[in-house]
Amino acid sequence: MTTTAEPTPATAMSTLAVTGGGATAASAAAGVVIGTPLRLLRFEGAVLFIGALIAYSTTDRAWWLVPLTLLVPDLTMIGYLGGTRLGADLYNLGHSTPLPAAVVAIGWWQDQSLIVALGLVWLAHIGLDRLIGYGLKYGDHFQHTHLGRLGKRPQSKGG
Repeated sequence: MTTTAEPTPATAMSTLAVTGGGATAASAAAGVVIGTPLRLLRFEGAVLFIGALIAYSTTDRAWWLVPLTLLVPDLTMIGYLGGTRLGADLYNLGHSTPLPAAVVAIGWWQDQSLIVALGLVWLAHIGLDRLIGYGLKYGDHFQHTHLGRLGKRPQSKGG
């Protein structure tokens, strides 16, 4: 019988303790967030996605704007043309919540519903990314995120 063993926080911490607290290939490859915290972060992404769309519904803007602009934040991936460090920095700037939250706040303050709507779509994009496992990037590789590696996850074989 084959089972999938999920690493525990103790395993991750013991790897860090053995190496003196520095990042290792083993801990970096798997990501640090595992188990229930990972599920909670993905749930948090779902809440952000749904909440942003509910808030969008109050802006009186056309719904065609959502699919038209939902993937615009992914244009930040162009930074990877300048290398992984620049790519990760630019991607993370466009995929963390402070900038779109500021856009929403400025739009609300200035009573500009289009600006509010665009900021909310940006937040919805971030929430959707987190929900499906696209986290903030580390500078070593596009697939290395704070939610773990993108793509197939290796499975441990147990008895």
